[in-house]
Amino acid sequence: MSAAARLKILQQHLTSGVIAVPTSGEINPNAHHGRLCYTLENRVLTPEQRLFYEENGFLLIKKLVSDENIELFREEFERICRREVEVPGLIIMRDVSISKTEYGPDQQAISKIQSFENNETMFKYCCLPEILKYVHCFTGPNIMAMHTMLINKPPDTGAKTSRHPMHQDLHYFPFRPADQIVCAWTAMERVDRNNGCLVVLPGTHKGRLEQHDYPEWKAISCHFASADCYYIDVKGTSQENIEQEVLGVGRRKYNFGQDVTLADVWIIKGRLVQGERTNL
Repeated sequence: MSAAARLKILQQHLTSGVIAVPTSGEINPNAHHGRLCYTLENRVLTPEQRLFYEENGFLLIKKLVSDENIELFREEFERICRREVEVPGLIIMRDVSISKTEYGPDQQAISKIQSFENNETMFKYCCLPEILKYVHCFTGPNIMAMHTMLINKPPDTGAKTSRHPMHQDLHYFPFRPADQIVCAWTAMERVDRNNGCLVVLPGTHKGRLEQHDYPEWKAISCHFASADCYYIDVKGTSQENIEQEVLGVGRRKYNFGQDVTLADVWIIKGRLVQGERTNL
């Protein structure tokens, strides 16, 4: 059976179930009953992969990034931890409980770095052709790298400070539509439930955007978005607290003026990786 024929059969199955709706509550204007909403027509994903993503909201592509590149990113992360490299705009986050122990200020105490887009070595992850080949299937040809992060998993001291609570990434993004945003996440070492693997709740991409708050108590990734996405006003929504937090930090650390908006921050953060920079 041809791929086109298989896809037609899979699409027929969709019509008998729940129709997927983006987390933002905004339905793709090109989507209609029986059509896959979260992937574009492409020659990369199989019909089975497209249906799996439609229902579950994630795909596992094994051994996509080479060991050589993983080692390159690992070495650069260690250089950043040792302060051998200065990266404008980079945010280094430490595990408070570990930083007060014998481990000291090296990578053992650093739990996360964010916004590494100005480090050309780390940014190569966002530009890998093998990753963009898949990203293209979700965003189309104009691709922006919007948020970059490397998560380190230092040993937990027992204070549970290494825990990363469940969340919806869309809560942090003031742009839409949701079905043109996708994340590439790559484990840099073998992971399982015992040492901190990525956890997802299948199908939650079709639900609503929930209220988020902070809890009481090594992987590399990039969130991509179509350059054709647009910024939204988050005032009066569950995302307003993120706007206040980001702008508050910006005013304290970078002397942001009162007229700076959340969209202005993301315009600076985003970098084009493929195609043309249109809206974002």
